[in-house]
Amino acid sequence: MTKILWIDDEMELLKPYILFLEMKDYEVIPAIDGNEALDVLNKTAVDIIFLDENMPGMSGIDVLLLIKEKFASIPVIMITKSEEEQIMEQAIGSKISDYLIKPVNPNQILLALKKHLHSRQFVSDVSTMNYQQQFREISMRLNERMDSSQWVEMYKKLVFWEIELSESSDQSIFEILRQQKDEANSLFCRFYERNYESWLNGTSDERPALSHLALSDKLFPVLKADDKPVFLIVLDNFRFDQWKSLQPQIEQYLRTETEDVYYSILPTTTQYARNALFSGLMPSEIKKKYPTLWLDEDVEGNKNDNEHTFLQENLKRHGFNIRTSYHKVLNVNYGMRMIENLPNFLQNKLNVIVYNFIDMLSHARTESDIVRELAIDEKAYRSVTQTWLEHSPLIEVLKFLSDKDVHIFITTDHGSVKVDRPVKIKSTKDASPNLRYKVSRLLEYNPKEVYEVKDCSKIFLPKLSITSPFIFAHANDFFAYPNNYNYYVSYYMNTFQHGGISMEENLVPFIHLTRK
Repeated sequence: MTKILWIDDEMELLKPYILFLEMKDYEVIPAIDGNEALDVLNKTAVDIIFLDENMPGMSGIDVLLLIKEKFASIPVIMITKSEEEQIMEQAIGSKISDYLIKPVNPNQILLALKKHLHSRQFVSDVSTMNYQQQFREISMRLNERMDSSQWVEMYKKLVFWEIELSESSDQSIFEILRQQKDEANSLFCRFYERNYESWLNGTSDERPALSHLALSDKLFPVLKADDKPVFLIVLDNFRFDQWKSLQPQIEQYLRTETEDVYYSILPTTTQYARNALFSGLMPSEIKKKYPTLWLDEDVEGNKNDNEHTFLQENLKRHGFNIRTSYHKVLNVNYGMRMIENLPNFLQNKLNVIVYNFIDMLSHARTESDIVRELAIDEKAYRSVTQTWLEHSPLIEVLKFLSDKDVHIFITTDHGSVKVDRPVKIKSTKDASPNLRYKVSRLLEYNPKEVYEVKDCSKIFLPKLSITSPFIFAHANDFFAYPNNYNYYVSYYMNTFQHGGISMEENLVPFIHLTRK
């Protein structure tokens, strides 16, 4: 039975409320002042506290502070005759759970109890019921022929339900959603394969914004529109569901103007997708135009050292002659030092800041058992990202910019997908090490299990040799070699990887923020 501690010096007047609550199977423990209340709390576990604000001796605020000091987890609902703004602010600042103004009726009391004690179950039940109603509509939509923009809307809807049901106590409904999302991912892969070459070769009327066109489609029009400074923040390996989990934190300081999604090119890795993003060119075009700046798969070295150069060249081709800055934040110390220099950034027309934390988290999760436990599933992966933002240099950047008249864009080069199905392949030692795509002079695989591109020039990728095809993993697949197969599979099973085709990797956020 739920136990309520009710602290009020006029307990006689509360008998009708107490009888009403007892009829609803609540147990009410009365206390006439703060001292008696603390005695009760020291002896009895209660679920919630009703606290009168205006009492002789210790005021409600005084009692509240004592309660929060020792029993911080118990929700406290303050009841008062006063409508003074100062008292409300004091109570809210002392972390009350709710605030009711007398006279209150029994149903108000009951609603407050349900809100603070049972809301999670109600939310779970209603979310489950609502998804059950949507399930059939989503299934019918998946059986229709969708274009690129409709696939974006489908992915947004699935992400909405994934986050909405993540708190559900009904694991069976979450499993149904997971299966529906798997089905959607499988269909998305077929859609992507059918259309990818025509998108790149300009033979499709339904071409979405792709990596190499994202800046010219979404950022450059804003650069041309006015003289305000623009900040482009690139979070490596940032998924749309992670954006939705961070959005409430960010919107404490900034307003979301637009929430776009663009399609990442293949392979969905930093070397290809981010260089394409900054340069405005496909990888084979980058290699042809800047042969000394592009490093092939089989060449050692950092393959993303020239992003700022690529960006400047891209801007020049589009007629911009502007001051820019570029910063890659690989650790907290660099990020904090950069914050000290932010006022100077306002003198630049375009500032680009790249954060690598999420990509490092993805790789660390593969290599570290501790990090695996911290980000054991999609929900935990989002939660770790939220915790990072809360304590990161990035949130300090956003706070600084929140009262400045600037444009802020948050985007990425690609996402990542949780893999759980191994696909056997054989290759020579020169094969690329990525688990979601392979390129090599000799590859053995089942063509039905991969997206196979024998002539990589058709998708604007540099050729390693005449006989070097590219293959890409679908949905939740990852490539595994027959040698040490069981060890290899167990090591990489349920890790977050990128390089292939999936909604999580290819459909990536491009968010426009401004001050409130």
